[in-house]
Amino acid sequence: MFKLNEIKELIKVIDESSVQELEIENEGSRLTIRKPGKTEIVQAAAAVSAYPVTSQVQPVPQAIETPAAAPVQEQATANSNLHKIVSPMVGTFYSAPSPEAGVFVNVGSKVTEKSTVCIVEAMKLMNEIEADVKGEIVEILVQNGQLVEYGQPLFLVKPE
Repeated sequence: MFKLNEIKELIKVIDESSVQELEIENEGSRLTIRKPGKTEIVQAAAAVSAYPVTSQVQPVPQAIETPAAAPVQEQATANSNLHKIVSPMVGTFYSAPSPEAGVFVNVGSKVTEKSTVCIVEAMKLMNEIEADVKGEIVEILVQNGQLVEYGQPLFLVKPE
């Protein structure tokens, strides 16, 4: 049986994420949460993202400057050598074990395969996320307290 506060928390997490539907079975009870509306897939500059369809269309200026392709290509090449630490679940990202404690890692921190880099809270459970690679943290891609999705990159690591 699901408790009301658990259902409310699930609705809040689903509402703040891009997940469109969630179905859970627990002790013979079944809970399905669906977002209303339609989703359209939009492709832009080699990245695919889902955006909700809206009825308002903004006018596009006739003259649009496009950045040179070389810097984008250089950055893509530089990032291809980096390892992404991704979220294994939907939840809330925390950079420290508690509000009073220091962060697990900063940019420049050295990590090993078993180093804890953050916590992802899902349904009041605190899940420690490990680096899964030996190297140096190059970039932190999310902010403390931010909702993250399954498979969302959290950190970029330069492997050793």
